[in-house]
Amino acid sequence: MLILTRRPGESLYLGDTIKVTILNVQGRQIKLGLEVPDDMTVYREELYRKVKEQNELSLQASQDDLLAVAQLWQGKTKE
Repeated sequence: MLILTRRPGESLYLGDTIKVTILNVQGRQIKLGLEVPDDMTVYREELYRKVKEQNELSLQASQDDLLAVAQLWQGKTKE
Protein backbone atom coordinates (compact mmCIF):
# COMPACT_ATOMS: atom_id res chain seq x y z
CA MET A 1 0.00 0.00 0.00
CA LEU A 2 1.29 3.41 -0.97
CA ILE A 3 0.82 5.96 1.83
CA LEU A 4 0.88 9.67 1.00
CA THR A 5 0.41 12.75 3.13
CA ARG A 6 -1.70 15.55 1.66
CA ARG A 7 -3.28 18.66 3.15
CA PRO A 8 -6.67 20.17 2.27
CA GLY A 9 -6.49 21.72 -1.18
CA GLU A 10 -3.65 19.44 -2.32
CA SER A 11 -4.15 16.81 -5.02
CA LEU A 12 -2.63 13.72 -6.52
CA TYR A 13 -3.04 12.00 -9.86
CA LEU A 14 -3.65 8.33 -10.57
CA GLY A 15 -2.38 7.91 -14.10
CA ASP A 16 -3.26 10.68 -16.52
CA THR A 17 -7.03 10.74 -16.06
CA ILE A 18 -7.83 10.53 -12.34
CA LYS A 19 -7.29 13.45 -9.98
CA VAL A 20 -7.92 13.12 -6.23
CA THR A 21 -8.14 16.34 -4.19
CA ILE A 22 -8.34 16.57 -0.40
CA LEU A 23 -11.22 18.97 0.20
CA ASN A 24 -11.61 18.88 3.97
CA VAL A 25 -10.42 17.03 7.07
CA GLN A 26 -12.74 17.03 10.06
CA GLY A 27 -11.98 14.71 12.97
CA ARG A 28 -11.88 11.17 11.60
CA GLN A 29 -13.45 12.07 8.26
CA ILE A 30 -11.78 13.20 5.07
CA LYS A 31 -13.74 14.71 2.21
CA LEU A 32 -12.27 13.80 -1.18
CA GLY A 33 -12.95 15.28 -4.58
CA LEU A 34 -12.51 12.87 -7.50
CA GLU A 35 -12.15 13.84 -11.12
CA VAL A 36 -12.58 10.67 -13.18
CA PRO A 37 -13.48 9.97 -16.82
CA ASP A 38 -17.22 9.93 -17.52
CA ASP A 39 -17.12 6.27 -18.54
CA MET A 40 -15.47 5.14 -15.29
CA THR A 41 -17.62 3.69 -12.52
CA VAL A 42 -16.70 4.58 -8.93
CA TYR A 43 -18.02 2.49 -6.03
CA ARG A 44 -17.70 2.84 -2.27
CA GLU A 45 -15.86 -0.23 -0.99
CA GLU A 46 -18.86 -1.78 0.76
CA LEU A 47 -20.99 -1.45 -2.39
CA TYR A 48 -18.18 -2.75 -4.60
CA ARG A 49 -17.91 -5.89 -2.46
CA LYS A 50 -21.69 -6.49 -2.74
CA VAL A 51 -21.66 -6.03 -6.52
CA LYS A 52 -18.68 -8.37 -6.85
CA GLU A 53 -20.39 -10.99 -4.66
CA GLN A 54 -23.61 -10.77 -6.68
CA ASN A 55 -21.67 -11.10 -9.94
CA GLU A 56 -19.90 -14.21 -8.64
CA LEU A 57 -23.22 -15.74 -7.54
CA SER A 58 -24.73 -14.96 -10.92
CA LEU A 59 -21.77 -16.54 -12.70
CA GLN A 60 -22.07 -19.66 -10.55
CA ALA A 61 -25.78 -19.93 -11.33
CA SER A 62 -25.03 -19.58 -15.04
CA GLN A 63 -22.42 -22.35 -14.88
CA ASP A 64 -24.83 -24.62 -12.98
CA ASP A 65 -27.54 -23.93 -15.57
CA LEU A 66 -25.14 -24.73 -18.40
CA LEU A 67 -24.19 -28.04 -16.80
CA ALA A 68 -27.87 -28.94 -16.29
CA VAL A 69 -28.67 -28.16 -19.93
CA ALA A 70 -25.68 -30.22 -21.09
CA GLN A 71 -26.90 -33.18 -19.04
CA LEU A 72 -30.41 -32.83 -20.47
CA TRP A 73 -29.00 -32.60 -23.99
CA GLN A 74 -26.95 -35.76 -23.49
CA GLY A 75 -30.05 -37.58 -22.20
CA LYS A 76 -32.09 -36.61 -25.29
CA THR A 77 -29.39 -37.59 -27.78
CA LYS A 78 -29.16 -41.10 -26.27
CA GLU A 79 -32.88 -41.76 -26.87
